[in-house]
Amino acid sequence: MSLLKNKNIVIIGGTTGLGISAAKAFIANGANVVVVGRNEESVHEAQQLLGNNTIALSGDATNETTAITAIETCIEKFGSFNGLYHVAGGSGRKMGDGPLHELTLEGWNKTMDLNLTSLMLSNQAAVKKFLQLKTNGTILNMGSVLGYSPSPKYFSTHAYASAKAAIIGFSKSIAAYYAKDNIRVNVIAPALVETPMAQRAANDEEIINFIKTKQPLDGGRIGQPEDLDGLAVYFMSDASRFTTGQVVAVDGGWDVSEGQY
Repeated sequence: MSLLKNKNIVIIGGTTGLGISAAKAFIANGANVVVVGRNEESVHEAQQLLGNNTIALSGDATNETTAITAIETCIEKFGSFNGLYHVAGGSGRKMGDGPLHELTLEGWNKTMDLNLTSLMLSNQAAVKKFLQLKTNGTILNMGSVLGYSPSPKYFSTHAYASAKAAIIGFSKSIAAYYAKDNIRVNVIAPALVETPMAQRAANDEEIINFIKTKQPLDGGRIGQPEDLDGLAVYFMSDASRFTTGQVVAVDGGWDVSEGQY
């Protein structure tokens, strides 16, 4: 398959979990990728794993120069810049996120920075470059089913849910504004997926039993990063050239299932 032949893509948060899985799928479909991660070790491992079609960079997604540098590197090394996949984000639970009556201001601010501000910065850098180059382009943002389909007993981080809901509004707003420039912006919204961030839930037998009925597809299981890759490839390819401003869930049935305690 070569759905992404001649495509050069930047993945912010591309050295672990959902990001590195997508990077493998993009390369398998003919793309070159620049992946950015915070952890030096994971950046080195990603470079070794992904090989010659990859540049792995170290950077903090909340720093306004990180995405700019990644996009410039993409153009310098591969000759063009065609798409951005923003995966970076994560739980703010350890920083003070939680139910509203327990939420700290620091937890709120850090969770917003990690999930929403970082995404605004990468999207801004991508849009500015597409406009400067007078080229079409595609942006795919990482949302979450928790942005519109809460599950209060086990997943009660209200700042995280707010940030993921805001990603939907932000993405639709910029999709509308830049459609005339052939810049497409879409959102992928997973439920519980096996990633470094999900270990609290993935290792909790009670939560996994709940997931069997909340995500009933394919035997009732936690998602795998590869479950998202087909949709990510679609959105980064010309197959989705007439699609913008959409939120697509890859959630194993989460949004349409009650979940039994």
